[in-house]
Amino acid sequence: MRILGIDPGLQVCGYAVVDSVCGSDKLVEAGVLRIDTEPTLAERLNQIAADIESILENFRPEMVAVEELYSHYGHPKTAILMGHARGVILQKSAAAGAEVKSFAATRIKKSLTGNGRASKGQMQRAIQTVLALPAPPEPNDVADAIAVALCCSNILSYEVEIK
Repeated sequence: MRILGIDPGLQVCGYAVVDSVCGSDKLVEAGVLRIDTEPTLAERLNQIAADIESILENFRPEMVAVEELYSHYGHPKTAILMGHARGVILQKSAAAGAEVKSFAATRIKKSLTGNGRASKGQMQRAIQTVLALPAPPEPNDVADAIAVALCCSNILSYEVEIK
């Protein structure tokens, strides 16, 4: 199964395409979408939509895994703005016919390290080990997107074993 993992953002959006076959994962491509911060919010969302649509057309994932939003009580406006970006990503994914799953950051961390409060460094090393990468994935947005895709793969593999 091909899984597209996305770490949503209004300035930088991480993405990772992972092929998952019988519990074995292979990284196909990972990168970041850099969104121009000069235009209006509507224009930035349109750029995110176009970029996500292009990734969906190029890689044709069967599933899209997206990190859920985390909101700090002191910054509710940030969560609302991020919700706009996430909504565009979810809509484009659904329109492309992909099944969409959302995962909390603690669940993602726990699925890869066994610790829901793992540090960024621990996550990067876990990803490096799982995918046999020569170095930990950089930047953090890419590592987060890979982690979301791997979490989804782990959960799907677990569900298949249960059946």
